[in-house]
Amino acid sequence: MTPIPPKSLVPRFFALIPCAGQGMRAMGDNAAQGAALPKQYQPIAGVPMVQHTLQAFAGVARIDSCLVVVAPGDDFFSGPAQAGYEVAPCGGATRAASVLNGLQQLAASGAEPDDWVLVHDAARCLVTPALIERLIDACHCDPVGGLLAQPVPDTLKQGRDERVVATVDRSDKWLAQTPQMFRLGALMQALKMAQILGEPVTDEASAMEAAGVAPQLVRGSAHNFKVTYPEDFLLAEALIKSRAKPRARKAAAPKTAPATTLTDETAP
Repeated sequence: MTPIPPKSLVPRFFALIPCAGQGMRAMGDNAAQGAALPKQYQPIAGVPMVQHTLQAFAGVARIDSCLVVVAPGDDFFSGPAQAGYEVAPCGGATRAASVLNGLQQLAASGAEPDDWVLVHDAARCLVTPALIERLIDACHCDPVGGLLAQPVPDTLKQGRDERVVATVDRSDKWLAQTPQMFRLGALMQALKMAQILGEPVTDEASAMEAAGVAPQLVRGSAHNFKVTYPEDFLLAEALIKSRAKPRARKAAAPKTAPATTLTDETAP
């Protein structure tokens, strides 16, 4: 990884994309060509899922650099280096291990303990630069950090043996999303402690919670969902294509002729 320049007085923000998962999702017409590809590399609207994610972070000027953590031996990103992100083959057996290894890679390259790191799921390919900016704006002065999340919109049921046993109060429930933004040193320490204690870590916020702090909840978007099931691929593709249509119409719009100003010499 390229060494990170020495820190200035301006806060620094790094993106970390864990991309070492091996879950397979071959969808529809892509089944034959994509059956052997991990989910994050499956094409959506003709582009590998993770590339949509990376494009969003490339659109945020405040992100100093973006590190993609892949599994050892993963050659998906082989070839000429791409501007805007770097790849580290240090993925672990779990997401938490991959994130911890990525944090250590950032630290070894010059990132400091009080630098901010935004960890984001490669499979949340509908995140936008505006959502990332919203999280940074909300959390960069926070003593802990925080995450994008959505209040639960539906009635929650507790079940057993596929039968309802209770209705759960949803008034204080949120659906966690990513990015999740914390100081590098604090997050690294929290993940190491969870690893030592054998605590389950489902996301970075849960590791910070186990360390005794309360991350900030920042309103995200229903579009920032994690692509998981076959229908998710179809919905993600439809949303990506719908975003591209306004840009295409704007680019194709004919230029209007400048208005003619009548003067005493040109007036009839």
